[in-house]
Amino acid sequence: MIAIEQGPASITATQAADWRRGAVIYQVYPRSFADSNGDGIGDLPGITARLDYIASLGVDAVWISPFFVSPMHDFGYDVADYRDVDPQFGTLADCDALLAKAHALGLKILVDLVFAHTSHLHPWFVASRSGAGDPKADWYVWADPMPDGSPPNNWQSVFTGPAWTWDAPRKRYYMHNFLPQQPQLNVHNPEVQDALLDVMRFWLERGVDGFRLDAINFAMHNPALTDNPPSAANHRRTRPFDYQSHVHNQSQPEIIGFLQRLRGLADSFGATFLVGEIGGEWSAHEMKSYTAGDAQLHSAYSFAFLSAPQLTSDHVRATLAEWSGAAGEGWPSWAFSNHDAPRVISRWAGVDGNPLPAGLSLALLMALRGNLFLYQGEELGLPQAQLPFEALRDPEAIANWPETMGRDGARTPMPWDQAAHEAGFTTGTPWLPVVPDHRVLAVDMQEADAGSTLHLARRLIALRRSSLALRLGALALLDTEPDLLGFDRSIGEDRLRCLFNLSPRPMAAPHLEGWTPILQLGADAGPDMIGAFGAILAEPSR
Repeated sequence: MIAIEQGPASITATQAADWRRGAVIYQVYPRSFADSNGDGIGDLPGITARLDYIASLGVDAVWISPFFVSPMHDFGYDVADYRDVDPQFGTLADCDALLAKAHALGLKILVDLVFAHTSHLHPWFVASRSGAGDPKADWYVWADPMPDGSPPNNWQSVFTGPAWTWDAPRKRYYMHNFLPQQPQLNVHNPEVQDALLDVMRFWLERGVDGFRLDAINFAMHNPALTDNPPSAANHRRTRPFDYQSHVHNQSQPEIIGFLQRLRGLADSFGATFLVGEIGGEWSAHEMKSYTAGDAQLHSAYSFAFLSAPQLTSDHVRATLAEWSGAAGEGWPSWAFSNHDAPRVISRWAGVDGNPLPAGLSLALLMALRGNLFLYQGEELGLPQAQLPFEALRDPEAIANWPETMGRDGARTPMPWDQAAHEAGFTTGTPWLPVVPDHRVLAVDMQEADAGSTLHLARRLIALRRSSLALRLGALALLDTEPDLLGFDRSIGEDRLRCLFNLSPRPMAAPHLEGWTPILQLGADAGPDMIGAFGAILAEPSR
């Protein structure tokens, strides 16, 4: 029995040719990908030198996390100059060379733009601090103290406690949803919007193919500065931020008008792509409202799986069921790992503590309806790196130690060559250590092993690219037992049946009469069995 259906029964040739629908996008965290000059920090020339490897995976595009001028309090997500490359990452000429080689290889390049806040060292904020007489005085969110000198309201920041810091020069508080070094832009101000559109235009004219918009639902606040209510959600609380429902410091309805302005500019440059990062308690609603129709974001990037502590059939079903595929509905993007979340095979470890088999997570990701983001090293099956406290660099990891797995463990250097110094990442000392259990999974070792996770990742990506059903087709959930996830992907005559065993025991493989497996994962699988943490992708028998 079919539980739900998502998506159209057919598509046009134009839709089939649109790279922005069903794409597989590879995320590069530049500090940790490849270091070309031996300073221990990855850079743009290092990425350029490894673009052939990325292209060999068969992906459609590359998303590069911020490489702009920054004091690096949040490792590039605190931007001090949107129009230049930080010297530790290279130069604008290096960026141009990267774009040229990527395009020659058939890869699109997405740049990560942070439009909710800047660095406290950005010239805009320096001007804004100088007082009410400056033209940029209202470019950030400023507020007077309460009569007793305390902050204007109860808003809490993601990282550090109150979302307000006192500024002596202006004798007012400024708002920051993240670090104090990341003051909140006042995106309600039309002049701020114009300046941000000029930033986007600068990079479009340079040849980038699209943008990932960081924390875009944090871009506007409630100007009345109303207190947030306590959170009634039943979730783990490790920070003051977790105790509130974020009704007023983010997710304001006026954001949609700003997104429409961004889309209008992007469309004027052709087949560019806008994907927004949407986290928080209303993320499913906001993903749909920010991507509805043809005048806003092309897609939205969900935390539904990134924040899930376990892989369960119920969670996957509930998440997929939120997207009906109705006319005018937006288009989701999915990721299992990224630079902000613990690596998936460790986060979704089994009850015995062993990592989730990488093949299962890759096969499931590649079968989903939407765009897919593959984080660097995910194609190698890298687990979360275990780092001692003294090796941590990330402010969130340090502040929440040891309550969370932290972000540093997902940001350690990419292992290229098992026997090389620092696994081939750098000739110097890396900014985060290369851990032993990553070295044994290095690219060179997996290239030499036809049965490796890397080769499986290539097979799965190739299968997705060759199948209209996987890239663009409808998704229909099957009725299955609790530990088995099943759905069909179909468009016209192109159909695939996808089954995933989410348990540590083999089980009978139902729903396969009239279907022929084309890919089967799980060491203990058989003709009528699906192996422990295994998967079967099947096509109709002929």
